[in-house]
Amino acid sequence: MLVAAELAEPVDPRVTAMAAALAGRYSAASRSVLFYGSCLREANLDGLMLDFYLIVSDYREAFGKGWLAFANRLIPPNVFPFEHDGLIAKYAVLSEADFTRLASPATRNVSVWARFAQPSRLVWTADESARAHAVSAVTRAAPALLAAARPMLPDTVTLDELWGQAFDLTYAAELRAERKGRATSVVSADPGRYRRFTAPALAAAGLSATIKGDHIAFEEALSLADRRAGAAQWKRRRLEGKALTIARLAKASTTYAGGIDYLAWKINRHAGAAIEIHPWQRRWPILGAISLLPRLILKGSVR
Repeated sequence: MLVAAELAEPVDPRVTAMAAALAGRYSAASRSVLFYGSCLREANLDGLMLDFYLIVSDYREAFGKGWLAFANRLIPPNVFPFEHDGLIAKYAVLSEADFTRLASPATRNVSVWARFAQPSRLVWTADESARAHAVSAVTRAAPALLAAARPMLPDTVTLDELWGQAFDLTYAAELRAERKGRATSVVSADPGRYRRFTAPALAAAGLSATIKGDHIAFEEALSLADRRAGAAQWKRRRLEGKALTIARLAKASTTYAGGIDYLAWKINRHAGAAIEIHPWQRRWPILGAISLLPRLILKGSVR
């Protein structure tokens, strides 16, 4: 299986050690840890912000009965900073149930299936059952992406256009500080990977297509009504996604130490900005995060 093989590919030993330390924070609640994001392509991890998803059995088991469990259930995921052995990271917490749901077509929320349609590594698991669950959830992500993107795609596309336009749609459905062309660079970083994944992902999405080299022709042309319905779905995703981003920023101000500094760092790194945080923004982090939204919108990939 392509997904299982990719998830099992080796990583820097310090990433594996960091994942084990992260899982140890949550004891018996920890089920698996996935490593994802641009750092997968970096040989030197020093000074970079690594990205992990921690999958837990249940929020109450992970956090107890307090605010954090409620917040994670209400607006998943919770996001926290983490340091280990000289490396820094942020990690998102999802339950196994939420990970399965959010990595599938069962939700309009693009954040999980868009990320896991891209490469990731399964760097720690509690047992074989947890491994199988993580592999199964990630396997749903690429088909969910392509099925959602299909109404917005022409009937004949190249491999780069298929994946690039699909990722572009997801970036536009979130407030993300990404330069224009980010989706194209994601695909061009490993075109062989997307070439291998195309036919199985299309088949799993229920999309029949003829593939010749890097050219893809969908066998079933979509009607104007289907395309209009798809466009309406993406409009709704954009509205809901941006509102959800704002809600997550507000929540992160109470759960993520230094969250306002991380947001500024993210905008500066990905969008080439030079934002400096003022003392009042740290004192009132919710207002501070909201004050950065115009910069995020102007500098990012928001359409």
